[in-house]
Amino acid sequence: MNKHLQLVKEFHRQFGISQPDDGDLAHLSDMDIVMRQALLLDCASHTFKAVAGGDLLKILAGLVDLAFNALAAIACRGDEVVTVSVNWRQDGSVLSLVRALSDKVHQCVSGETVDYSALYALCGHLAQRFVNADFDQAFQLVHGHLMAGLDDSQPIDLSPALFE
Repeated sequence: MNKHLQLVKEFHRQFGISQPDDGDLAHLSDMDIVMRQALLLDCASHTFKAVAGGDLLKILAGLVDLAFNALAAIACRGDEVVTVSVNWRQDGSVLSLVRALSDKVHQCVSGETVDYSALYALCGHLAQRFVNADFDQAFQLVHGHLMAGLDDSQPIDLSPALFE
């Protein structure tokens, strides 16, 4: 099982978020998909605002939040992350990043694991290639913050995850 998906499942168990037992598959209802899409759109909005402001730490936080929410949908389905290829390349324009993220978020309206997996993979790729950060470390820092029950008034310091 994907290690980040394991962390999301651990979070769900600690905070009583319903998810199937390991090995059981569930279907996301239309309303579940709509709510997940709303969360993804909100995370994308924060990420795009961070891109506009040029704040790498906030961009990284946004990418991790998007990835976490994509994995949460997979966990609620009782499914596994699907390996997908990522085809974003830095072309000198932030619009390509925004377009790629927008497209992947939009595709998640399908409610299918492959689309949530593609968004997760893109977020990890962008964290490494665009932000120049250790995505795994950033994900673990966010997970630790969430597991401690800390709220947004206590910001997460993701600076240790940035490469020099």
